[in-house]
Amino acid sequence: MAEIAIRTATQDDAAAINDIQNYYVERSTVTFMTKPVTLEERLKWLDGHSEAHPVTVAVAAAVIVGWGSLGTFRSAAAYGHTSELSVYVHHDWHRHGIGRTIVNDLVERARALNHHAIVGCCCSEAVASIALLEALGFARVGHLPQVGRKFGRWLDVVFVQRLLTPA
Repeated sequence: MAEIAIRTATQDDAAAINDIQNYYVERSTVTFMTKPVTLEERLKWLDGHSEAHPVTVAVAAAVIVGWGSLGTFRSAAAYGHTSELSVYVHHDWHRHGIGRTIVNDLVERARALNHHAIVGCCCSEAVASIALLEALGFARVGHLPQVGRKFGRWLDVVFVQRLLTPA
């Protein structure tokens, strides 16, 4: 197995990020997006991230095999020390420790940026993703039944949270 390196994403990574996420948009409930993201939309999304909310890519054997980001949790100023986690691993690279590596890196980046909490929002069907986050210190803090609809079905959402600094 190739060594996994994490680095900050650049505009040149937009197509690879899209390829990874759009695979799940069209085939899975791990994202509630229903239409693939265009390259133009992805470039704008990357531009919208700041140093306080980084986007990273995982690289193995010179290939992008996953990505993650810390995003704004809510727009009100009081949420400024909380970020929302997103992590996607290329479908051919599951079970190689990539998701774990991305999450651990983002937690350390969040801590260095003085974030207080990280929130994750997962479809309840994403059992492996929820288990990974729980193994990495995230706790289930909420369950919202039937708040999403995809592939003709109602879907539940599970919220997880990890506090980074003492209250």
